[in-house]
Amino acid sequence: MRLPHGAFDVVAAAVDAGITVFDTARAYGDNERFLAEALRRCGGGECARVVTKGGMTRVGETWVPDGRAKSLRVDCEASLEALDGLPIDLYLIHAPDPRTPWATSLRALARLVEDGLVRRVGVANVDRRRLDEALELAPVAAVQVALSPVDERALRGGVVERCEERGIAVLAHSPLGGPRRSARVIRELGAERALAWLLALSPVVIPIPGARRVETVRSAAHAVTLTLTEDERAAIGGARSSPRVRATAGDVVVVMGVPGAGKTRLAESFVERGYERLNRDERAGSLRELAGALDDALSSGARSVVLDNTYLTRASRSYVVEAADRYALRARCVWIDTPLAQAQVNLVERLLDRFGELPMPEQLRSTREPGLLSPTSQMRAVRELEPPSDDEGFAAVERVAFERAAGSGGAAVFVAAAAAAGYTPDDPAVPHLVFDWHPGGDRSALDAAVDALRASGARVESALCPHGAGPPVCWCRPPLPGLPLAFARAHSVDPARSVVVGAGTAHRTLAAALGARFVPV
Repeated sequence: MRLPHGAFDVVAAAVDAGITVFDTARAYGDNERFLAEALRRCGGGECARVVTKGGMTRVGETWVPDGRAKSLRVDCEASLEALDGLPIDLYLIHAPDPRTPWATSLRALARLVEDGLVRRVGVANVDRRRLDEALELAPVAAVQVALSPVDERALRGGVVERCEERGIAVLAHSPLGGPRRSARVIRELGAERALAWLLALSPVVIPIPGARRVETVRSAAHAVTLTLTEDERAAIGGARSSPRVRATAGDVVVVMGVPGAGKTRLAESFVERGYERLNRDERAGSLRELAGALDDALSSGARSVVLDNTYLTRASRSYVVEAADRYALRARCVWIDTPLAQAQVNLVERLLDRFGELPMPEQLRSTREPGLLSPTSQMRAVRELEPPSDDEGFAAVERVAFERAAGSGGAAVFVAAAAAAGYTPDDPAVPHLVFDWHPGGDRSALDAAVDALRASGARVESALCPHGAGPPVCWCRPPLPGLPLAFARAHSVDPARSVVVGAGTAHRTLAAALGARFVPV
């Protein structure tokens, strides 16, 4: 087999420089075969520690995680075959798969060690929450995450800290910032100084720079010999600050919760008490830029500030805590503990306020207005959310139970088409909505249900979700609450005073979200 141009020289230079850790992955095409041949040709096979990854496929330009137990096993066996006798020192799952329970993937990893296929296992591209879950279910020996002077999320998010506590290696991929930012890092810092900064962060951090030239390998090896001063380290990256000093007057409050949790209303109550509110949706820009605005406000004398965007990660919140620390202020978090179903109701109400009706998927995709999310976007945020904790620097984390304000209006009956045949109206004068979901828009079952209810003298309207299966792209597909809420608004109905007539768990879930009484048929 022929190695890619220059590949042998790069591997040989790495072996000659004393480098022993070689990182690859099943998803990188024939990379594993190339590496195995190069290590044998240069005599580095016996000393090499091969790190490879599975659970990822490449579809065109898209990376698609596949964390199923069977897939991880197949990938691992294929990697062993490609390495042609070289052992796998460390096998990583390439990234969490949102379609597969994380616990399933972790138990599959653990079995690879138990069955003797690999020496050790670990996880890659995880946050602190995913890492903590992994530590409970698999013998995690290493974590691979992006970490560089221009990407401190693993440091700010507590991944490095947890690995230090457990003595787990942190393999820092993209240590120069990745393809889009490496040129700037090299120009402003120099590759060797950037790598030296990573090495100085912690004894557990191991940078794994990608190298396509012999000169790059030699530069990376030389970084081990550099020693940076404290001032140089602080100038390159500032995530590890000095011990915090708390003041007694004033504070910075982060109002947290899932998208649609009700953060705005709570933040407004702080404004009424004299707090200055900073909100990215009103200012545009990023959360990182909002932290800069916070710093400006504090430097101008503000001492009571509230922020209420969706801070999903520990890393994004770290900038707020850091800014408060610089001005000797307490940073505290108020967490609105809103169930997902109630947050969905809030988002639908927000969309109805904005559009006057339920937006179709095309409108949801095209809108760029903050807070107007699709169901999949909201659910993705819920999956990625790292709940707040005291150990990330907050002086306190206060949890507030969600309470829906009392509504107004009359009652209605929401009837699932599948349950209409067994339902007889108690009060035909009450407005009735018959709803259904049928991909493609077939209304035959819905129209039959409407006709049957109208024959009993009931006031009936109908609503159909015609959108396809799979992850929901609309808010009208039951048990999402869009259709009943749109009807309730049009008819001045209070969902909490209403009834849902249904035929299964999905309809019971819908009733609970609306606060309505559920009548099974």
